[in-house]
Amino acid sequence: MYIEKIKLQNFRNYSFEEINLCEGINIFYGDNAQGKTNILESIFLSSLGKSFRTNKDKELIKENENSAKVEINFFKDNRKEKIKVELSEKKIFSVNDIILKKTSEIVGKVNIVLFTPEDINILKNEPIKRRRFLNIMISQLRPLYIHLLSQYNKILEQRNNYLKQIKYENKNKENLEIWDEQLIKIGIKIFNYRKEFIEKINKKINVIHLETTENKENIEIKYKSNIENEEDYRKKIKIKKEEDIQKGYTSIGIHRDDFDIFINKKNVSIFGSQGQQRSSIISLKLAEAEVIYDEKEDYPVILLDDFMSELDKKRIKGFVGRIKNNQVLITCTEKFNIDNMVYNIYKVEHAKVERKGEI
Repeated sequence: MYIEKIKLQNFRNYSFEEINLCEGINIFYGDNAQGKTNILESIFLSSLGKSFRTNKDKELIKENENSAKVEINFFKDNRKEKIKVELSEKKIFSVNDIILKKTSEIVGKVNIVLFTPEDINILKNEPIKRRRFLNIMISQLRPLYIHLLSQYNKILEQRNNYLKQIKYENKNKENLEIWDEQLIKIGIKIFNYRKEFIEKINKKINVIHLETTENKENIEIKYKSNIENEEDYRKKIKIKKEEDIQKGYTSIGIHRDDFDIFINKKNVSIFGSQGQQRSSIISLKLAEAEVIYDEKEDYPVILLDDFMSELDKKRIKGFVGRIKNNQVLITCTEKFNIDNMVYNIYKVEHAKVERKGEI
């Protein structure tokens, strides 16, 4: 699949712009704050229903405007399709001019993998970043997963509220089992999805990483959860009931899941160098792209936001070699050459995109 055209109206700093893309590599260069990342953000929004930079939709609308539109024209399975996002008081998505009832229905229409310089925080920051990585990938491939996550989070919130009511209002403890059973039923399904996809990534990531490190580094991802199976889940949530009541929140469940990345059996977030941490994230995202291809039998669109600036020429060559079959959009501050590759180049200045031709 590939994106043919992007139309932006009052989106971020764009008044109106149409951008025609090629099927291969598209490089957008220009100074900072000109609108390069906004182009990638518009694709991310159209693919996953939200931004990767903000949780506030209002920030996506151009200053002093009341609404914005994003339209993505793309080819998938040799068919031309269209996604439109309308932003105003609420967010409306449509596919081929048919309005969707739920935002979640947009996910999986255009599969993407995003690389940003901040991705290293997947390793360094709190577990929520790593869960988000898993959630984004699985959501693109398993539509039911988004629904399960939404259900789980609602039940979790209700259980946490009831825990506080037990503590402060002497509510009946036995009623807690209503939420326990729902959490277990939905949580174990999410657990199994995550376990399945960690296994799929592990089959890809070590091959990728060995190639990029000249067979010097073995890499492995280990899924961490405080449950093992449905029986274990039920047992532990009962054991922790009194403690949860005192704390006012649920301590057992998939909302506390995490994963670690190991290089040569050492935790890369603790013992890895800056270079190893960055290369492990690259391998992780490349593995994600390959898992998506295996599942969909179609190459995802690769979005690289100022990512090449973090790599030396040797790594750039190796990296691009692995994504040569994908459509790729790259943002950077300066033009650079990719040896033996054909690509389109665009200059972005003051929210205007000028195609400079094919190289």
